[in-house]
Amino acid sequence: MKMNLTDDLDLTRAATGFAALGSEQRLGVLRALVRAGPEGLTIGQLGERCGVTGSTLTHHVKFLAQAGLVQQKRKGRSIICAAIAYEKVRDLSEFLLNECCADSAVPCEDHDNG
Repeated sequence: MKMNLTDDLDLTRAATGFAALGSEQRLGVLRALVRAGPEGLTIGQLGERCGVTGSTLTHHVKFLAQAGLVQQKRKGRSIICAAIAYEKVRDLSEFLLNECCADSAVPCEDHDNG
């Protein structure tokens, strides 16, 4: 049985990232921001696109920002939100797939692990 243990820091970072994405509403918010591209969306536009408004939207954006997935900037009287960590989202999926079938005698057909 092969065992490639991930260090605690990587595990902690992955857990934080997955926790941020662990809500349908937060995932919808991030998805809307990814679709908007680097120029981002105002809070009002974001609420319209993802169907979440008010303090609930503020809470979710704050949660995503604390996880390093979203950035908020003030532009005049508006707050612009933008996804900033495309690579971090990619890293989360690779975290799960990196050791695909590592303990299996049969290699996974859907993923080439090296």
